[in-house]
Amino acid sequence: MSAVIVCDLDGVVWRGDTPIPGSAGAIAAFREAGRRVAFLTNNSSHRVADVVDKLARAGVPADPADVLSSAQAAAALLGTDLAPGSRVLVCAGPGVVEALTGAGFVAVPNDADPAEPVAAVVCGFHREFDFARLDRAATAIRGGARFVATNLDATYPGDHRVLPGAGSLVAAVATAAGRAPEVAGKPEAATVAMVRARLGTTGVMVGDRPSTDGAMASALGWPFAMVCSGIGGNDPTEPIPTPAPRFLADDLDGLVGAILAAGD
Repeated sequence: MSAVIVCDLDGVVWRGDTPIPGSAGAIAAFREAGRRVAFLTNNSSHRVADVVDKLARAGVPADPADVLSSAQAAAALLGTDLAPGSRVLVCAGPGVVEALTGAGFVAVPNDADPAEPVAAVVCGFHREFDFARLDRAATAIRGGARFVATNLDATYPGDHRVLPGAGSLVAAVATAAGRAPEVAGKPEAATVAMVRARLGTTGVMVGDRPSTDGAMASALGWPFAMVCSGIGGNDPTEPIPTPAPRFLADDLDGLVGAILAAGD
């Protein structure tokens, strides 16, 4: 079986709402060569159908089964020892609500009555984060709720500039609660297990962040294919590693020939 090509989304396929030139053609070329292409994102804010629709608008047909997210990994992490029907406070976006509900939990909105007990809090990227949401999440965690972060990416690549990411929100909650979170997304064990279960044991990890995508490749034992169309190589916090990754290009289109020629 040919190795699957697992692509990050933000900074690889698009920046914000703008498709990165050549990404759709590159994915088509991988598929024409017989490779399955799947998408693994630490951005937990969107529902799977929304990601599929955004891919379609970028010229990339995709099936819901091709989309894996840190929201799904967070729900799976909680599912290891939290009973179905448990109430989980959502300090995150609709993608986390969808994943928790699909795993059999009760997703409690962040504006719910603080007096209502919850078993866990999941914090992920969302643009509605404010003092009230910070207070509600921190109060629940200080009260004994389990604290799960979808991911710790401090930033993510927007259309025209670097924007605060989930890690920035998680840091605020952790500071207010006085407790560090369990982390579900790339490159943590919950995501490694999800990828292996759904996509198999052989693949190439394509991404723009050495600290997450590169570390994820290492955790899987896969080659890392790095693009410089997102954060990595353009932000002092995410330089191109030394030695450089096995595959390195300006963008996804620039990786196709080398990956296919290598047979990975």
